[in-house]
Amino acid sequence: MTLVLGIETSCDETGVALYDAARGLLAHELYSQAATHADYGGVVPELASRDHVRKLLPLVNRVLHSGARRLDQLEGVAYTAGPGLAGALLVGAAAGRALAWALGIPGIGVHHMEAHLQAARLDEAELREPFLCLLVSGGHTQLVDVRRHGDYRILGESRDDAVGEAFDKTAKLLGLGYPGGPALARLAARGDASRFTFPRPMLHRPGLDFSFSGLKTHALTALRACAGSDQDRADLACAFEIAVVETLLEKTRRALRLTGHDTLVVAGGVGANRRLREVLASQLAARVIYPRVEFCTDNGAMIAYAGCLRLAAGQRDGLQIAARPRWPLSELGPV
Repeated sequence: MTLVLGIETSCDETGVALYDAARGLLAHELYSQAATHADYGGVVPELASRDHVRKLLPLVNRVLHSGARRLDQLEGVAYTAGPGLAGALLVGAAAGRALAWALGIPGIGVHHMEAHLQAARLDEAELREPFLCLLVSGGHTQLVDVRRHGDYRILGESRDDAVGEAFDKTAKLLGLGYPGGPALARLAARGDASRFTFPRPMLHRPGLDFSFSGLKTHALTALRACAGSDQDRADLACAFEIAVVETLLEKTRRALRLTGHDTLVVAGGVGANRRLREVLASQLAARVIYPRVEFCTDNGAMIAYAGCLRLAAGQRDGLQIAARPRWPLSELGPV
């Protein structure tokens, strides 16, 4: 299995990529719907699905052109089958399954979070299991013991808001636009870290689970108690971000001690946060690896790569068009 087309449509970004097992990533394209959903303060599922329908096939053609390959040269198609928004997933699954059938080549549905945790290998080919993975995105916050490819043990996860969701909700409280996470981080960069004190959720409890919904409530209470000036909001953003990062740091440190691993992979959109990167690099006695920033957020390259690995191992999906909006990572079988 050499040349694989990857399709990502789990939420509000349409990603397509072409991956060659011998030559690596040949081309990738990403269309973001952020401007479409900004007026609503979050993703509208029906609008997301319709935009995927409009953008997906033109992106496939652009990727093939950029990679100097023809459609009939493809040897496999990988598409995100879950987790994600049901309608958005079905667009990619239907297109991917139809392409594979029409070309007479195998197709496979990829687990979105497995693709995230494998994305670091796009640039770190020598990365080997076992390692610890911190998955931090808009929909997930998980500490995963990656024992071998497909053999994943969830050590801890959020009991309420995912960390990216907490960033977006707090950004909305502070009057920032969508997507809120990057906007909050920019605002926090000019805040006074000493002015507000936020709790560090669940740090004094046993286990490795997270909880971030209380930080959003704390931000709302603090905002109502002050004038709400630009500097007030910057100080609140800074205190919120520090509380999140320090919570992630301490839980990750505990997970490294528990597993004995000396390598940490940080994956998902929140992995692009500068403060998180700086703190983990300076405070952990472990090798910390990230995908490049463009592959932290949703993208087709990680789907093409993850699909290539499973197709090369002989795994195939049938002709059914299947999407799993809820799909626990622990249900995946080893390769």
